[in-house]
Amino acid sequence: MLTGDLGVLGHQIIVDLFAQDGVDMSQNYQDCGMLLYDIEKQDMHAGASGCGCSASVLCGYLLREMDEGRWKKLLFAPTGALLSPTSSFQGESIPSICHAVTIEMQ
Repeated sequence: MLTGDLGVLGHQIIVDLFAQDGVDMSQNYQDCGMLLYDIEKQDMHAGASGCGCSASVLCGYLLREMDEGRWKKLLFAPTGALLSPTSSFQGESIPSICHAVTIEMQ
């Protein structure tokens, strides 16, 4: 399973939430932002662009790895925020979006 770009912070939140339900995500979950950025050299705790990270990692890495046989099936859940500077400054919540797509290779 891959999310769009939740970053280090969001990735850990997902792992913790699943663990509360008894599901260990440590081996089967990654975040596109964590794959795209160099975590040691770039400060990306809260992520960047979910759309950009998702598209770049899917087209530049994931599909190639699937074609080479590393994975047969992915649950791709590109995440993103519908961010409006106006609503943020007014103290409003930030609506988010996520579509889950299963990608399989035969």
